[in-house]
Amino acid sequence: VQLQAYGGGLMQAGGSLRLSCAASGRTFSVNGMGWFRQAPGKEREFVAAINWSGGSTLYADSVRGRFTVSRDNTKMTVYLQMNSLKPEDTAVYYCAGSQIGVVASRSDMYRYWGQGTLVTVSS
Repeated sequence: VQLQAYGGGLMQAGGSLRLSCAASGRTFSVNGMGWFRQAPGKEREFVAAINWSGGSTLYADSVRGRFTVSRDNTKMTVYLQMNSLKPEDTAVYYCAGSQIGVVASRSDMYRYWGQGTLVTVSS
């Protein structure tokens, strides 16, 4: 399974960005998708997750109400709509694929990882 994340960029605080993550290859083995991020000097942290079948979602407290994760099963693509961006949202964002069908926040529950896309939010 290959995951390709894109859509990052530079945005002012209060603005919006949408990240996309396209899955290809043996996608039938992927039942859940997650977004994680890693800021400079910090550990990677969970952002949001969604499962392919029922659309169940899970969010980190820091982004709930501002970020929305969604999926397009026909395109095998997951999106992360980020609104009301804050400078502390600055990080490299990674998408990940899990073989389990429940939404998960633990990175060790994700088997497939895409390359990161950088999001920079200026104050």
